[in-house]
Amino acid sequence: MRKVNNYIIEPEANLTGADLREADLREADLIGANLRGADLTRANLREADLRLSDLIGANLRGADLTRANLRLSDLTRADLTGADLTRADLREANLREADLTRADLREANLREADLTRANLREADLIGANLRGADLTRADFDFSVWPLWCGTASSKIKADKKLSAQLLYHACIIAQQHISFPSEIREFIEKYFHRYDEAEELK
Repeated sequence: MRKVNNYIIEPEANLTGADLREADLREADLIGANLRGADLTRANLREADLRLSDLIGANLRGADLTRANLRLSDLTRADLTGADLTRADLREANLREADLTRADLREANLREADLTRANLREADLIGANLRGADLTRADFDFSVWPLWCGTASSKIKADKKLSAQLLYHACIIAQQHISFPSEIREFIEKYFHRYDEAEELK
C-alpha cells in the first residue's frame, strides 16, 4: 500500500473520480481497483498492474502505460488520446467507444479485446496482436496497420467498412499484377467510406 495525492493506492481501491493527474503510479498494484471517471491525465503508469480494474470514462490522455497490465479491465469510453501503451497487456479488455486517437500501441497485446466503435485514428499498431479482437465499427483512419501474423487472422472480427478499407489498399497495389472479380470491386465501392477520395481501381 502507498499514498499518492492523498489517495491510498492498493488492490481494489475505490478511486472513483480521483484526481491523479501527472501522478507517479509506476508499478502500482491496482488489481480490481475502481477508477471510474478518474483523471489520470499524463499519469505515469509504467508497468502498473490494472487487471480487472474499472476505468470506465477515465481520462488517460497522454498517460504512460508502457508494459502496463490491463487484462480484463473495463475501459469503456475511456479517453486514451496520445497515451503510450507500448507492450501493454490488453487481452480481453473492454475498449468499447474508447478514444485511442494517436495512441502508441506498438507491440500491445489486444487478443480478444473489444474495440467496438473505438477511435483509433492515427494510432500506431506496429507489432500489435489483434487476434480475436472485435473491431466492429472502429475507426482506423490514418492509423498504422501492421502487416504481420498478429493482424492476419480470421479470428479478428471486422465490419464491412474496415474490411473494404484494408482490401482497397491491397488491391490498389496488386492490380498491377492481377485483375479482380467484379464482386471485389463492388464490395470496395460500396463499403470503403473514402472510395470517392481515393485512386480508382482499374
